[in-house]
Amino acid sequence: MQLPAEKFVVDEVVGTANPGGSHPIFLVCEHASARIPPEFRNLGLTGDALTSHIAWDPGALDTALAMSDMLGAPLVYSTVSRLIYDCNRPPESSAAMPARSEVYQVPGNIDLAAADKRKRVETYYRPFERSIEAMLDARGANSVLVTVHSFTPVFNGTKRDVEIGILHDEDARLADALLHVADGYDIRRNEPYGPADGVTHTLRRHAQARNLLNVMIEIRNDLLVTPDQCQAMAAHLARWLEEALANVRQPQAREAAS
Repeated sequence: MQLPAEKFVVDEVVGTANPGGSHPIFLVCEHASARIPPEFRNLGLTGDALTSHIAWDPGALDTALAMSDMLGAPLVYSTVSRLIYDCNRPPESSAAMPARSEVYQVPGNIDLAAADKRKRVETYYRPFERSIEAMLDARGANSVLVTVHSFTPVFNGTKRDVEIGILHDEDARLADALLHVADGYDIRRNEPYGPADGVTHTLRRHAQARNLLNVMIEIRNDLLVTPDQCQAMAAHLARWLEEALANVRQPQAREAAS
């Protein structure tokens, strides 16, 4: 998926698509890229590990870009690998710069010095965090935060049957509404991950703190192999989100009018 160049703002750390989009939905894709800056020497990894799901969420960015275009919604995404810094984790999390991911050791992340960790936080996480905050500050209290991810069909040798996960933390308003309207796939709540796995950091940090509607969407990445598949999935998600959002906000509007 490729949006017109004028809709993009991209630097070495953060990318933005449709920054002026007026739709209430605000999209975030934390694991959009497998890019490892040259100075990290691939973190000591070789071969398939550099392009596998441990490095990024395959298909997630193309799907998020298509959703951004369909909805007219802004999107913020990371332009570096989750192995350099996982922008869906707080700095104190061991998973922010993982020494091991699934079956792979990550040599360049083993026994990182505190100063090196701080440098990565300041270089890769803080700009991403500030970009989201600035966008939400500019958009006001009606924003709806939706994060877009993909997951591997087989994890640690176990096959995953779930096709789409609808994830939430303490605030389940939008997730409940989305689960009510979504169809056509094996769709489950808080699978294949949930809050106990530490995957809802972005929702907690940027949405729950502002009492914004929010949801995290996980898509099995064998459903996002081709551009056409990403476009088709984006169309489903955009439609479901529009319907779910309308269902959530109708009762709110009635309450405000009474």
